[in-house]
Amino acid sequence: MTLDPAATNPDHYTVIFENDRVRVLDYLDEPGVRTTPHDHPDSVMYTLTSFRRRLHAGDNHRDVEFAAGQALWLPAQRHAGENTGDTPTHVLFVELKEPSAKPSAETGTGIGPS
Repeated sequence: MTLDPAATNPDHYTVIFENDRVRVLDYLDEPGVRTTPHDHPDSVMYTLTSFRRRLHAGDNHRDVEFAAGQALWLPAQRHAGENTGDTPTHVLFVELKEPSAKPSAETGTGIGPS
């Protein structure tokens, strides 16, 4: 079962474009906000603001910090996120609809961008 972020966290994720090959999501939250678990397919993440977050996947977590204007690869994953900074998080995700041609061990592991 997949957990579509636009369905699990509709107050934060908005679909702004979709066709048969990609879907583009706009994500926005405020400090202290925590999302429920959701899935991301292989994606490109573009940061519109600078922010700090804690990503949770099961019993694991990872703290991340990004500057505005970064483009990062996000391998397919399930996680929840928490804005641990003092600025809003504003990100665009370009989700790929075609599966990766490489086995999952070669596309990256863990949570957050690789």
